Amino acid sequence: MNKVILIGNLTRDPELTTTSSGVQMCRFGIAVNRNYSNADGVRETDFFNVTAWRALAERCGKYLHKGNKVGIVGNIQIRSYESNGEKRTSVDVIVEDIEFLTPRGENGGSAPFEPAETPAQASAAPQNEDSKKVVELEPVEDSDLPF
Repeated sequence: MNKVILIGNLTRDPELTTTSSGVQMCRFGIAVNRNYSNADGVRETDFFNVTAWRALAERCGKYLHKGNKVGIVGNIQIRSYESNGEKRTSVDVIVEDIEFLTPRGENGGSAPFEPAETPAQASAAPQNEDSKKVVELEPVEDSDLPF
């Protein structure tokens, strides 16, 4: 199983691009503090490259900014490539789900913080008007409670 959960802050503004086949892609970095200190009493930080695709990419590019706190669920992808004749390896986190954790108005956060749609939600049939009705409940007397 390849699954990673990270909570951290963006180290740079997201870069939203479109591939040659028309698929949106968004790349950014996050810094994640370790939950322990080293021998010198300093808390170390790990830096991760993050990639989001399609609707998640669009949402990230539109609402995220450097410094925003995010929670990410994803998987790790290792890529090998050649640069200037030298073989290199890149480790990226591919976003499956993201939660915007910076409150509105803080640190440039202006997102409406809509939850990301999962593929199951996106393909679900729209709700009818009856499912949106508000049901008013009657007040409960303390003597009616079983405890």
